[in-house]
This record gives sequence, structure tokens and C-alpha cells, in this order.
Amino acid sequence: MDHAADAHRTDLMTITRFVLNEQTKHLESRGDFSILLSHIVLGCKFVCTAVNKGEDQKKLDVLSNEVFIKALVSSGRTCILVSEEDEEATFVEPANRGKYCVVFDPLDGSSNIDCGVSIGTIFGIYMIKDGHEPTLDDVLQPGMNMLAAGYCMYGSSCTLVLSTGSGVNGFTLDPSLGEFILTHPDIKIPKKGKIYSVNEGNAKNWDGPTSKYVQSCKYPADGSSPKSLRYIGSMVADVHRTLLYGGIFLYPGDKKSPNGKLRVLYEVFPMSFLMEQAGGQAFTGKQRALDLVPEKIHERSPIFLGSYDDVEEIKKLYAAEEQN
Repeated sequence: MDHAADAHRTDLMTITRFVLNEQTKHLESRGDFSILLSHIVLGCKFVCTAVNKGEDQKKLDVLSNEVFIKALVSSGRTCILVSEEDEEATFVEPANRGKYCVVFDPLDGSSNIDCGVSIGTIFGIYMIKDGHEPTLDDVLQPGMNMLAAGYCMYGSSCTLVLSTGSGVNGFTLDPSLGEFILTHPDIKIPKKGKIYSVNEGNAKNWDGPTSKYVQSCKYPADGSSPKSLRYIGSMVADVHRTLLYGGIFLYPGDKKSPNGKLRVLYEVFPMSFLMEQAGGQAFTGKQRALDLVPEKIHERSPIFLGSYDDVEEIKKLYAAEEQN
């Protein structure tokens, strides 16, 4: 038995240890946030196991939603839950209530399950103002008010990417330990990337700036190499690649869907939060994505997110169109 190797394995930075370390930086912290995160992590482990068993999509959608609702309510730290799967928000009973609101998509990209493409859970966390009965307004806040955001990707490995507002860190599930281990500390997105990611099947309905931008990716005016197109069609997988390798992910509005397809609260906001924390940008075509104030819990918005310089280029194209 290799005792040195075993000793090294116990010195790993687990997600629990990481969150507790973060907690010590906040003197006022009572550990509520750490408890909430541990319940989210438990939900992710459960869904990861279910995905790997190969259940069919419908079952998995329902199951993953139930798992997260139960995990979040039983934490005793939440008051409002907004899930992509539920028409209405869930208000936690007073006996189990805490001060956090969690918005989440329990299984994003689930239509890709059968073809083996990575899918995932996306979440964002808000805190309610003290001392009042929780209302929907507590969740209908701009993304910049989020305390934390993250996603868990179920693919060849199970990866959880998290930001609590001071950088972005990636953890990978070690099945032999049943623990998420820090494998991608302090993720920084490259300032400029070589990849663009968009559903080109919608090209005939795009607006001018999006069309011009994609054209410039393929035929750069300055004679530089064109960008490569990579589009999986599972937001978690596309954003994960963008975060690690750089480039831009676009889901613009078009003539058919003027507000795009992605939901503000539990897709656009958490991913935009992570991008900004990693040094990138996120833009809606009109404004910084995290400044958007949603009016409905399932509202949609166009989104352009990724490397700072790449998003800057699309912002310039929209600004130029406004001036005309």
C-alpha cells in the first residue's frame, strides 16, 4: 500500500473545504450559505448518478427537478425557488424558511441526453432583504445582485463550476471519494478567442449586427485567420468550452424569437455572472446582461457572452446600428 499517495489524497481541496475557507473570510457569516451550497452539491451528485444510468429524458427532467426542490427546501435556508420546470415559483413554508432565493434549470440541454452530449444544471442564488414576507420581487432582481452562480456539467466527467463573487473555480467529481475536488482554480477566460458558437440555422432571421459579426468571424477584414465554429446546442457545454478556451457564445434574438430563446433568471444571469467573474463580458444587444431587470420569472433575452475583446466587437456593431 502506497501510504504517501494515500496521504496526498487526503490533502485535496474539496468543494466543502473550499466553501468553508471562503466562509472564514466573512466574519459575519453564520454558515447558512455553506449549508445551502452543500445541498446544491448533493443534488448535483444525485442527478449525475441518474444521468449516468441512462434514464429517458422525461423521467430525468422530472426527477432532477424533484431532487433539487427537495434538496433546497430541506436545507432550511431557502424561501423562494424558481425552476425552469415549474410554471410558478415555489414559496417555502415558514417553518423551513431561510433568507436565500435559488433560481435554477435542473437539467439544461436534456433533449440531448440520448445522443451522449453533455448536459447540466444551472443555478443562481439571491438573498432577500431582512424582515419581510418573501415576494416574487425578491427574485425579479438584476443579475448583478446575485450572491453566487454556477453550473454542474454531466458529461465524460462531472464538473461543477462555481463563483461566489470573487473569481471562478472548477471542481471535478472523484467517483472513488464521492467528492468534488478543485481541478480548475481561478478560471480566467482568454481576452480574445478563436471560436464562435451560434446556431447558424437561424441565420436568415438574424438582425444586421449579428449577421455582420458572424460574417467577420468567417471572413475577417484584416486578413487574419477565421474563427472556428463550435456549436453543441447544450448551453452548459457550449459555455463551459467558451470559459476554458475563450471565444464567444451567441444566442441572439431574431425575427421569429425577438427575445431569443434563453431564460433570463436561470440561464442568462448565472452564465453572465460567471463570465464577468472570469474576466469576460455578457451583453444582451442593448445593455450589460447583469443590469437587466426581469419582469417575469420565465422571461427570455438575447445573449452574447465570452472573451472580453470578442464581446466588445459585437457591442460596437450594435452601437453603430443605433447611430444610423
